[in-house]
Amino acid sequence: MNTPVAQPAATAAGEHPAPPVWSLSPSRAADFMSCPLLYRFRSIDRLPEPPSPDATRGTVVHAVLERLFDLPADQRTPAEAVQLVRPAWEQLLADEPDVAELFGADAEALDEWLGGAEGLVRRYFELEDPTRLEPAERELYVETVLDSGLTLRGYVDRLDRAPATGELRVVDYKTGKAPRAGFEQRAMFQMRFYALVLWRLHGTVPRLLQLVYLGSGEVLRYEPDEADLRATERKLGALWTAIQRAMDSGDWRPSPSRLCDWCSHQALCPAYGGTPPPLPEAPVISVSDTEAPSPRTSAADV
Repeated sequence: MNTPVAQPAATAAGEHPAPPVWSLSPSRAADFMSCPLLYRFRSIDRLPEPPSPDATRGTVVHAVLERLFDLPADQRTPAEAVQLVRPAWEQLLADEPDVAELFGADAEALDEWLGGAEGLVRRYFELEDPTRLEPAERELYVETVLDSGLTLRGYVDRLDRAPATGELRVVDYKTGKAPRAGFEQRAMFQMRFYALVLWRLHGTVPRLLQLVYLGSGEVLRYEPDEADLRATERKLGALWTAIQRAMDSGDWRPSPSRLCDWCSHQALCPAYGGTPPPLPEAPVISVSDTEAPSPRTSAADV
């Protein structure tokens, strides 16, 4: 893999420094916009969440699509990609033993789940031809500090660079289904976030933002401009002001919706008769994009 576009100084081999307090990721921004209490549970209380089959399958499929481009172009076939699924699952088991709880000793359920992951990998080949692609970066960590002092950070699934012009295409894989008509712009928030970071780093607006929905076999594309990204920066500034206000007041209100069905913290939510734990005396905000995808965006968005 090539040298990343943006990489913070590591504290040890392969490690990033602890996130600063004044930082925000796409996942945590989406949490606060949909439910401030969920943001608190994840970023301040840092409550554990059990693994889910959908999110874990998304992790495995993402790993396969990253490793696919380690193969020579002529070997990037559906059959070769499917062969990467089980090794990716085994590596995840080694790295995160808790995911073994998803299936226990139910070998049939595991086989069915792995078959679903293999099906998503096969569908990828209906949407793109990887033999014609040579990504500039994969699983790229990016970070920038805005004029306000707010740090934006996250991981880009894939970054393509046009050989002739150097124009950038930002690509994100989703193992769920594409959004309904009228919800496309909301789905693009994460991609505008990444585009803003890349623009601030390099002074050039990415040419294309692309969401690849493996669950429904659709691709959503958007061409951003400076006005879009300035608007995104203003939105993030207002969002962070609201987060700071909640931190100062201790008022983290729940925002109930049908997406609560995917939330791991209903037992602690006042909307469901629960009581949140006391706030930490000196909270440390966790914003890592390696955390589980937000249930507020539903498992379909993984």
